[in-house]
Formats: sequence, C-alpha cells, structure tokens
Amino acid sequence: MIALHQHNEQSASNVVLNELRAGKQVALISDAGTPAISDPGAVLVAHAHAAGIRVSPIPGASAAIAALSAAGMTEASWLFVGFLPARPAQRRKQLADLSNQPHALVFYEAPHRILACVNDLYSTLGNRRIVLARELTKMFESIHVTQLADAEQWLTADSQRQRGEFVLIVGGAPAQADHDESKILQDTLAILLTELPVSQAAQLAARLTGQRKNHCYQVALAMQNPGDTAS
Repeated sequence: MIALHQHNEQSASNVVLNELRAGKQVALISDAGTPAISDPGAVLVAHAHAAGIRVSPIPGASAAIAALSAAGMTEASWLFVGFLPARPAQRRKQLADLSNQPHALVFYEAPHRILACVNDLYSTLGNRRIVLARELTKMFESIHVTQLADAEQWLTADSQRQRGEFVLIVGGAPAQADHDESKILQDTLAILLTELPVSQAAQLAARLTGQRKNHCYQVALAMQNPGDTAS
C-alpha cells in the first residue's frame, strides 16, 4: 500500500511509476469518490500516459452519475463543473460565465460552503430547479428537489441537512424571455442602487418588475458587492 494524496501526489507518483516500469500492476483506489475526479490521482494518471503505460478504468461509484440518475432532470445534456472556487468573488465570476449554458450544471460542494454556494447560485443564475444530493450511497443519503429560491430555507430548517458531501444539479439556462426579465431586473437595480440602500432598492425593484423581493435583494447584494473576497 502506498499513500497518495494532495500533499505528496508528485513524489508518490514517482514511486508508483518505478513500480510500473518494473513490470508490476498497480491499482489506484480511493475510500470515497472516484480517483482523479473528486480525489487525487490525476497527476499519476498523466505521468503514466506520458510514460506509455496503459491506464484502464474499473467502473465504480461516481457521485455525479449517481445523482444524475436520480435527479429527474429533463435537459438533453449536462455539464460537469466540479468544485466551484472557495472565494465568493471567484465563485460568482465562474457562475456568471456559466449562466447562459443550456445544459444542466453539476457541481460538487463541501458542507462548510453549501449555504454560501446555494446563495451565489441563486443570486447569479436566478431561480432555477436544483437537486441537492447528499451522502449518496451512504447511510444518511438524501436527495431533495426544490427551487434555488427555497434551497437556503430547506438547508437551514435542519442543521443535519448541511452535513456530508454534496452533488448539486442545477437546471440549464431558461428561455430568452426569462433572460430578458433578469436583465430588466439588473438594469432597474443598477439605477435604484445609485440612490437607495440595498433593502429599499430591492423592495422597489420587486414592485416595479413583479419579481420576488428576496430574489431582488440577493441580486442587489451581489451587484453592490462584486469584489467580496471572504472565504
């Protein structure tokens, strides 16, 4: 047994490569997740390919595939994003880059960032369908389908719901009409925020656009603090 993790992956890969060059067979395994996707191993695999050593996958548990199979998403395609950046500003920027994708978006997220993540998903992508799949194939597995507008409330209603590793599946970009509504809201808030604090601007924007006050508030907050770098 050779331990290979994020702190020693380079040096451990060299040890494994020497074993492979000596004619031995090596199995890369993990105690949770899939090697080289949600766990270390990509460096070793890349070195093996570069050395002309055959790499053969063995089918096993994949949280993304397991979640998709139980999600009931109707999109014809999906895009695996993986973990979003830990810093809010970077996370929102990546989400903004993904906001027009028609595919279902598949994310991994850690428990200590789940609330911040769903809030940024909502404020950046708008109110879409989300599947929160937690602790898949384990004793406390749960799969909950809701709207992004209601995701935070569901998570905070029971602290146990914030524990474990998450797969989040978010619906693809809505039709153009919905995009137009989002742009109208942002344009309206851009004007109001020059004269009013966030809460008042959100309340007035909700009256002017017909959108939910909480959604208007989240969008206004994201617009006013685009450079937030707290982790």
